[in-house]
Amino acid sequence: MCPVLLVHGINDTGSRFDRMRSALRAHGFDSVCAMNITPPDASITLEAMGEQVMEAVRECRQTAGAQKIDIVAFSMGALAVRHALQNLGGLPFVRRIVFVSAPHHGTLTAYLSRKSGVTQMRPGGRFLSDLNAGGGRWGDLEVFSFWSPLDLVVIPATSSVLANAHNQAFRVALHSRMLSDDRVIEAVIQALEPED
Repeated sequence: MCPVLLVHGINDTGSRFDRMRSALRAHGFDSVCAMNITPPDASITLEAMGEQVMEAVRECRQTAGAQKIDIVAFSMGALAVRHALQNLGGLPFVRRIVFVSAPHHGTLTAYLSRKSGVTQMRPGGRFLSDLNAGGGRWGDLEVFSFWSPLDLVVIPATSSVLANAHNQAFRVALHSRMLSDDRVIEAVIQALEPED
């Protein structure tokens, strides 16, 4: 099994993935790393978070002795991961990525804060426009985007639908519950399992 790096969202830590991490390990994923973005409150830019993601990718690969890893990224963390892969040279080191409830095209709730990382999540901004130019830059990376039409954090919820990705909707009532919902966890496991 490929090592897995878990990247959390705003005002959170890697512990948000505890249930998913346990399920992955029960399915034979022996190397599962959860990073902590510091600080987690989006008071730094998404570019700065992306640099932290690159360091976590290096550490996860080194710890597992692997050339490539898989990534599961939630909410704001997904945008930091995208910056790391698309703009900081991380693509060659990742095999598959699963985005969960990611505001790929921005969210109207980002207008509720003036913190650097949050303002970059406003629809139509330069950061998101660059990430999404030409449908994104993925190379050979296999990309999944799981989202909920009931999401009240990513508004509109269809902002989580990503071009050139396997998109799948789950009717989960709360944004944060996407990481603990059994259906989503099972879909993540299926997405990351090795092909026969």
